[in-house]
Amino acid sequence: MRNLLAATLLAIFVASSVGCIIPAYSGDPARRTRQALNSSEDLRMFLDEWERIWFLDQPSHLTPYRTHGGIL
Repeated sequence: MRNLLAATLLAIFVASSVGCIIPAYSGDPARRTRQALNSSEDLRMFLDEWERIWFLDQPSHLTPYRTHGGIL
């Protein structure tokens, strides 16, 4: 019984470290390239969105330069 449990646990660990059963990208090289570019573009846009959420894209009021808050 102990050997069966150890073999089952070993099989679970090996199966989980191999990768996903369903591949994330297509087998066609041209389509796979488009999919990879889309996913990397999504990650780049995520950084812009993150800065917008935390108001990091606004001008800092701690700079030595005076900034005008109104419409110029």
